[in-house]
Amino acid sequence: MNRDSARIDESRALVAARLESLRAQFRAIVEGSRWSTDDDEHDPEGSTIAFERAAVLSLARDAEDELRELEAAAVRVSAGTYGTCERCGSPIADARLEALPAARRCIACVRMR
Repeated sequence: MNRDSARIDESRALVAARLESLRAQFRAIVEGSRWSTDDDEHDPEGSTIAFERAAVLSLARDAEDELRELEAAAVRVSAGTYGTCERCGSPIADARLEALPAARRCIACVRMR
C-alpha cells in the first residue's frame, strides 16, 4: 500500500469511528427523550433536546460527507490523479494532503474562489 492510500485509509477509519460515535449519541438523545415528559422547548436552563439532536445530526452529516470525499480521493489514487489539482493541474502540496487527505485543489486555486 502506498503512502497516499495509507493516509486516506487512516483518515477514513478516524472519520468512520467519529460517525459511529455521533450516531450512538443521537440514539442516546432520542432514547433519553422518549421517557421524558419535560417541556424542553421552554426550559430556561441550557440547550433544548431538539437543539442537541440537530447539532449531533449535523455533525454526523458532515462526517458522512467527509467519508464520501475520502472515497473519491481513494478513486483518484487508483486513477493516478491523487495529489493533482483538478482545476489547474499543479501538484497539491504534501502538507495540504497531510492536513486534508481528500483535497481536490491546490491552495492557490482554493484562494481564487
